[in-house]
Formats: sequence, C-alpha cells, structure tokens
Amino acid sequence: MATVLYHLGRTAFRWRWFVTVLWVAVLGAVGFAAAKAPAAADEGFTMPGIESQKAFDLMEKRFPGAAADGASARIVFIAPSGEKVTAAGNKKAIEKLVDEAGDGNQVAAVVDPFRAKAVSTDGGTAYATVSFKAKADDLTDASKIHLERAVEQARGSGLRIEVGGDALAAKPAAGGSAEAVGIAIAAVVLLITFGSLAAAGLPLLAAIIGVAVSMTGIMALSETFGLSENTGTLATMLGLACGIDYALFVVSRYREERAKGHAPREAAGLAAGTAGSAVVFAGLTVVIALAGLSVVGIPMLTKMGLAAAGAVLASVLICLTLVPAILGFWPNAVLARGARRNSRRHRRKQARTENGGSRWARAVVRFPLPVLVLSVVGLGACAIPVMDLQLGMPGDEAKPTSTTERRAYDALADGFGPGFNGPLTIVVDAKGADAPKAAAAAVAAVSKDIAGTEGVVSVSQARFNEAGNTAVFAATPATSPTDEKTKDLVKTIRDERPGIEKDAGVSFEVTGKTALDIDVAQKVQDSLIPYLVVVVGLAVVLLLLVFRSLLVPLKAAFGFLLSVLAALGAVVAVFQQGHGAELLGVESTGPIMSMMPIFLVGIVFGLAMDYEVFLVSRMREAYVHGEAPKDAVVSGFRHSARVVVAAALIMMAVFSGFIGAGESMIKMIGFGLAIAVLFDAFVVRMAIVPAVLALLGHKAWYLPKWLSRLLPDIDVEGEKLSRRMTAPTAPAAEEQHTAEPAAAR
Repeated sequence: MATVLYHLGRTAFRWRWFVTVLWVAVLGAVGFAAAKAPAAADEGFTMPGIESQKAFDLMEKRFPGAAADGASARIVFIAPSGEKVTAAGNKKAIEKLVDEAGDGNQVAAVVDPFRAKAVSTDGGTAYATVSFKAKADDLTDASKIHLERAVEQARGSGLRIEVGGDALAAKPAAGGSAEAVGIAIAAVVLLITFGSLAAAGLPLLAAIIGVAVSMTGIMALSETFGLSENTGTLATMLGLACGIDYALFVVSRYREERAKGHAPREAAGLAAGTAGSAVVFAGLTVVIALAGLSVVGIPMLTKMGLAAAGAVLASVLICLTLVPAILGFWPNAVLARGARRNSRRHRRKQARTENGGSRWARAVVRFPLPVLVLSVVGLGACAIPVMDLQLGMPGDEAKPTSTTERRAYDALADGFGPGFNGPLTIVVDAKGADAPKAAAAAVAAVSKDIAGTEGVVSVSQARFNEAGNTAVFAATPATSPTDEKTKDLVKTIRDERPGIEKDAGVSFEVTGKTALDIDVAQKVQDSLIPYLVVVVGLAVVLLLLVFRSLLVPLKAAFGFLLSVLAALGAVVAVFQQGHGAELLGVESTGPIMSMMPIFLVGIVFGLAMDYEVFLVSRMREAYVHGEAPKDAVVSGFRHSARVVVAAALIMMAVFSGFIGAGESMIKMIGFGLAIAVLFDAFVVRMAIVPAVLALLGHKAWYLPKWLSRLLPDIDVEGEKLSRRMTAPTAPAAEEQHTAEPAAAR
C-alpha cells in the first residue's frame, strides 16, 4: 500500500498540471450535470416495517390522496383575559379571518371553529384549520402572504392569534453561517499549527474542492436516486471536516520529510506513502460507519449515509492526488518561514527531540495506570445519564418561544389539554364485514372500546371512505405527545387489540404523528445493537489489517464505545434533563431525537478511527523500526500529537458552529458531535491509548504467526519504503525545475 501510494504521490507531483486540470474538468462536468438535472421529487419520510407506516399506507390506498394531504395551518385564537372567543366582537373577527383565508388560490378548505365545535370548554381558546392543495415546499409566496395578511388584520381586533402547522413554518437555517464559522476557526487553527498561510490554506482548499465535487454529484444524481435537499447536509459536514483533516496530515508529513532533507518530489511521495496510507484506511473506517447506516432500515438515513460516504471518498482521492499536485506548483510555500530561509533558529528547533506531544506522552507512560483509571472513571461518570435516555421526535414544543408555532402549541395545550397536540389516528379495516351497516357497527364498537381505555380523553366521529370498508377516527390522549405515559397508552391499545378485534370482527392499527414517532424511536433503538456489531466488527477487521495486532483494534473499539456513551450521556444531561440547557439557549427539554444515537455512533466512530489510525500508525511505524514499546508511544506523539489536536479542534469548530442554530435538533446534533470529538480526541486517544499501550508493552503488537501468514501485508507504516531509502535523496535532475520561484519565496 505505502509503495503504491508513494509512486502515486510522486506521479501527481510531477504531472501536476495534468492532475489539476483533470480535477477542474471533473468539477466542471459534475457541476454541469447538476445544473441540468431536475430536482428530486419529495418522497417524504418513510419507515418500512413499523405499524404506523403500514396504517399510513393503508390510508393512502383506501383514501386516495388523503394520506398525502398538502400543507396546513392551524390558526389559534386566544381571547383577552376575562373575555371569550364567542363574544360578538371576537366571533366576528374570527369569522372574517376564516372567510378571507378561504379565498387563497391554493386553499382547499377552511374549517370554521364555531361550526366544528373547535372551542375550548372555558371559551378562551379556539382554532381554525386551513388546508392547502399543495405541500409546504410548493406553496407560492402569494398564498403565504395572503394568509399572513389576513392573520395580521385579525390581530388588530384584540385577539391573540398564533399559527401552527407547516404552511407558514420558517425553515431551519441551512447551516451556511455555521459552516463559515467552522472554516474560519479551522483557518486560525491551521495557521497556528503550521505557521504558514500556504500550509493553512491548502487543507482548506482541498476540503472545499472535495465538498464542491461531492455536493454537485449529489445534485446531479438527485432525481435518479431520490436524494432530497437534506441528503447533502451530512455530506457537507463530514466532507468539510474530513477533507481538512486528511490534507492536514499529508501536508504535515510533507513538511516533516522536507525537514529531513528530502527533495520536494520525494517528500511528496513519502507523505503520500505514509500519511496517505493512514488517510486511506481512516477514510475506509468512516465509509464503513456511514454505509452501515443502511442496517437501520430507514431509506432517508441510508441515502444520507451513502451520500456522505461518497463525500469522504472524494476527500481521500483529492488528498492523494490533488494535494501532491498543488505541492508541485509551490513546493516551498507550505514550509515554515524558518525552513524556507534555512535559519539557524529553525535548525536548532528541528534538532530538538522533545515537544509538547512527546512530553505529554512521557508523563502518561510514566503513570499509565492512574491515567487509565481516571480517564475511564471520568467518561463513565459522563455516560451515567444514558440510563435515563428517552427517544422521540421533538415537534413544535421544542421550538423557541419566540416562534408562533411554539406559542400556538402552548395555547392549544392550555385550552384543550396536553394530548390535543398529539392525537392518535385509528385506522379500522372493515373489509371483512358483511355489509355497510355491519362495518359501521364494528367501527363503533372499536371506537367505544378505545374511548374506554385509561388515558384516552376523547375520540372523534369516524370517517369512512367511499367504499365503506375503511374508517378513520382520532383518539386524544390525556398526556402530551412526548410524555412516557402516551407511549404506554399506545402500547396498551395495541396489547388489547386482539380482544377488541375478536369482539368487533374487524382489524385496526394505530398511527398518526405521535404513534409514528414512538415506532421510529423503537425501531432505531432495536437497530442500534446490530448496527454497532456490523460497524465495529468490520472496523476491527480493518484495523487488524492496518496494525497487524489483536489487542490494538479491540482497544480502539473499547475506547470508541466509552467516548460515544459519554457524549450521549452529555446530550441527555443537557437536552433531556436540562442541566446547563440555558447556557446553550435550549428553552425546553424533552426526549432525545430518535436518530441522534445512530448519528452519533456512525459519525463519531468514523472520526474516532481517524485519530486512532493517524496516531497509532506513527507508534507502529516507530515500533517496527526498532524502538521499545514505550519509546514508540512517545515517538508517535512527538510526530502526530500536534496535528491530531489540530484536527480535533477543527472538527469541534465545524460542529460547534451548529450549536448557535435556532432549532433545538440542530443544536443537539452540533453539541453531541462536538462533545464526542472532545472526549474521543483528548481523553481516549490522548490519555487512554498511550496508557493502555504502555501497560501492554510488546503484547500490544502481538499477532499469532498463523494469523500473520493469513493477513496480507499492506505496509501502512512504509517499512518497505524506509528499506529502499536509508538516507535522504538529493534532488534529482528531473526535480530541479520544481524549486519554488524566487518571487514565491
């Protein structure tokens, strides 16, 4: 592997114009295809294999178009203190708003609150529902403005009016500002790390090109594979973070080889053969983690994972080809100022055998057991809140109180009860009934039994389809959609279903947004262990090939589990239990987003293995070159600690930028990923890894002979390269023209 990549790096360095033009052509071709490709149709969220989805599919089949209705707006009217919405003046203002709202071009229907009896028992709250013919994304600005003006005019009557639903809901920010902040912080970190504008700019340039190629590729394939706008969010985040990190390691190794006296082209080849090998296998671990998301069985999550895996592969390819090519144009520009001038101070600095990384490693290997115990206990303490983990899909109740959707949610909960915002939809399949009257009687029996279930406050009148063989009605719980008692209620209804169906002679299923969220959370929870087994198992095999050791891959997997559990515990402590939530601007706490554990496991596992490969591969390199185990740990930290820390800070900067978003779910993702990188990079990799390797000694690198014969020798450490080149090579005649122009120096 190292030899192949060594020649690839040298070739890219020599044929820099060809490689650069090739990547420009690829970007142009993919960009042209993306510009011509039609946008993918919105297929919505689907979750095969759960009851809520089956019931939804049945509704779509028996009630054509009803299960895929357009956007809706729920207008909530709150009377001033001491008044009722039924008062003459208030009623007139509400009826006027209903009439004006119904005049919209895309409006399908408006339900008058007084005719529909949508008035609270105390008369202080009422609501009107506006249904549209088009989905929220397809609503025209004119339709939205028409409804907004009608609402504003009605507010002048003295009523407090809030609007829920998806018709006028503001879309969450796309994250562009967060990414810009992350890039800015990354630039500062790179500049401090390298002390050179060119060295800091090259990883950023490589990452931006990689993201551009991957995102235009996603857009070009959007219709073919049904990729939505959200599909590229994860690809952008990981493509940017991994692209910077991978180029960072190659550039750092190039500078190191130049400091040893190697010619530019030779240094580029050695950087590609050593650091590039680590990049390949680090990238493969990320790809495994992302592709493994398909195990969960959620089509949207599978597409996001595969798209992000493609972005990571693009980053790896650019790192191995375009980065050496750019180095060929300006071979000295990425060097520190002292190295370019070959100053005496720089030579003294290079002659030192100690730096911050090696001093830290020596301290850890001197007291490995206390460091290991403290680190494990600390992460274990952070993971304790995981025992209280509750999964769900936060809705309007998780939005800031500054939004009208949140205020509408609170007003409806106050006026009609907490369960009003999350009714259960009961779909009754009466196809087996002998006659329409028998079907109606059977549906009435089901409705009566469910109404008598403890925890149900009311049921609506059943609505039949045209054939009369399917009915739908709503059951309103006594508790809020995210309350554990609501989850228990859904389970109770389903557990009692066999008896109800036997008595009524028909079958029914429970669906609706609340039931769907519960089912999704359960399916994700059930998929977490198989996902961990698949991803961790494949990665252990991959690391076995990389390090040719039994214990190092197992130690890496154990460290990852510690860091991800600690990170998930921190997320639970803040976003569910509320500890320190106000510091992050979280106004309400609740269940953790159902996808969060899967996202955290998948993304953090890939990034954690990045640090493992980059850091431990240098230790392995020193060990196979003859150093003692503890000395090899110190050598690995001397060469890699600084760039690993820089990489971790960049990752944290990119992810932390999303904490400032208004949406609670985006805050949660940004915080979870940032804290996970903090735990994994600075506790697991910087403390637990050297402590464990110091305690294991030679055993850490043990591999049975029979297994060693079976495994291919991929030579990630570049041992074969070092055998070929025992001394720095002088600049070859063919490389003399690559020297940096005087003006660039």
